[in-house]
Amino acid sequence: MEDCLFCKIINKEIKSDIVFENDSVLIFKDISPQAPVHLLAVPKEHIDSILEVEKLDSGLLKELIDAVSRIALENELDKDGFRIVINTGIGAGQSVNHLHFHILGKRKLSWPPG
Repeated sequence: MEDCLFCKIINKEIKSDIVFENDSVLIFKDISPQAPVHLLAVPKEHIDSILEVEKLDSGLLKELIDAVSRIALENELDKDGFRIVINTGIGAGQSVNHLHFHILGKRKLSWPPG
């Protein structure tokens, strides 16, 4: 998608601090972190949101979860816990219309969020 910020990051048109990349998934540091560890995991294929589930086949979903798990372990987020957030729609805080998982850790996270 032409105007998608995350597609531009995936295509290396915009610089980002990438921490993981394979053929299907990219994980990079959030530019406005809400926790000491705040990463974004995105599928390289443009998918607007979790509502486009038909584009998110089981193989891609497994790759996303595997990548998130790997990065969480590499950052030792398993020790004190971490949160994975998918915002969907403006009212929930989705500011970029490209499916992305927020990975937040290394601080106390309260419940309920927001």
